[in-house]
Amino acid sequence: MSPAAARKHEINADKLAKRLRRQVGQAIADYNMIEDGDRVMVCLSGGKDSYTLLDILLKLQAKAPVRFSLHAVHLDQKQPGYDPNVLPRWLESIGVEYAILEQDTYSVVKRVIPEGRTMCSLCSRLRRGNLYDHAFAQGYTKIALGHHRDDIVETLFLNLFHQAKLKAMPPKLRSDDGRNVVIRPLAYCKEDDIADYAALRGFPIMPCNLCGSQENLQRKAIKAMLADWDRQHPGRVENVFRALGDVSPSQLADTKLFDFASLGSASDVRPSHTDWLLGDGANAADA
Repeated sequence: MSPAAARKHEINADKLAKRLRRQVGQAIADYNMIEDGDRVMVCLSGGKDSYTLLDILLKLQAKAPVRFSLHAVHLDQKQPGYDPNVLPRWLESIGVEYAILEQDTYSVVKRVIPEGRTMCSLCSRLRRGNLYDHAFAQGYTKIALGHHRDDIVETLFLNLFHQAKLKAMPPKLRSDDGRNVVIRPLAYCKEDDIADYAALRGFPIMPCNLCGSQENLQRKAIKAMLADWDRQHPGRVENVFRALGDVSPSQLADTKLFDFASLGSASDVRPSHTDWLLGDGANAADA
């Protein structure tokens, strides 16, 4: 690489790092993800997303307007070929406090899920249960996950197309059991940017022999659709993501979110669904 090319590469790498830090900082501020005194458990899978998450949070920690601690936690699922030394070696090299949990979820998933079927749902549920239990037991106030903007948009369309539900992944939520608050600081970050950053930083990526080794055909189709949109209509995927933060319940059709029934009526008596079907209302009786 020529000196000029090397300099250009360095400038682009610096721009990328600054962009990711800005986006993560903005997401944290917008959703009040991290507060003063928080003990943040960063779930480290060994993939590009979670490495980037921890790396960016460490860089923001030094200049953050609040004090918080970071604790990396990894679940060793006892997969064949797993090298237990990779993550501890890397985490010790950067001086991060960490814990490695050991739980043979691999055998459970392989035993329960028939050959050829997608293992993602059960695998993630078992992994999440172990991590959430650990976070609660250790008194961590936040659990940070590495989901990014593209994960969120893909999940929106997966739920829309296959579950008839209009929902995605929120940047911040309370877990179903009520014990933990989960945050997604990479919510504003593009997957391509994260992949480039992980390559530049040389993170020791660890392969997954469970759901990471399978092709989720539904998600693959959604990912291809979004990539095609991005090529033909730059900015469309970003607009979809932004729309998730600008919802007008009165312009949708969910009667649980908006009281459509009370619009334009002063009457306290309202025929039911059954009345309408059976023609059992006042007008029908008069007739």
